[in-house]
Amino acid sequence: MHGSGSLYEFLIVGGMLAVTPGPNMIYVMSRSIAQGRAAGLISLAGVMVGYFFYMFGAAFGITALFLNAPYAASALAALGAGYLLYLAWQAVKPGGRSPFEIRELPGEPPLRLLAMGATTSVLNPKLAMLFISLLPQFIDYQQGHVLGQSLLLGSILISAFACANGLVAICSSSIAACLRRRPALMLA
Repeated sequence: MHGSGSLYEFLIVGGMLAVTPGPNMIYVMSRSIAQGRAAGLISLAGVMVGYFFYMFGAAFGITALFLNAPYAASALAALGAGYLLYLAWQAVKPGGRSPFEIRELPGEPPLRLLAMGATTSVLNPKLAMLFISLLPQFIDYQQGHVLGQSLLLGSILISAFACANGLVAICSSSIAACLRRRPALMLA
């Protein structure tokens, strides 16, 4: 890292990105509301698989791959866009429902929640670009220990995302439970 000033800048940028809603946060929130806190936290564990995938990928050279094979970044972006289009089609297809329509989500078993969280995270193009473009900017290549610096910064970023999404899981499940116990609050 380039110094303590650079670390503070990284913490600020990472913190702002962690609290910015995205597909992972929405997935964790929806599962917490539909199935409760445990399901939200299991979903978050799946999302963390994607975080670690990109952190280790960036640390071990995915950046070099994307620089040497420009089509790799495009392929990942296309996969992520395809997944988002699939989700959009599910909402607008004949007989589909609006994503804003209140409805019960079917309960999913823990392994499926974990797999769905990992899929959402790995196919999130924003997450890929974040690890591939943000981490290298804060690494001091002249200091050496590039792998260690990458893993440290990636771990800090993952911790920020885990804390923000964990708070979302806990709060959204608590609010949903409160509203279920007091349905009159939803009518106000």
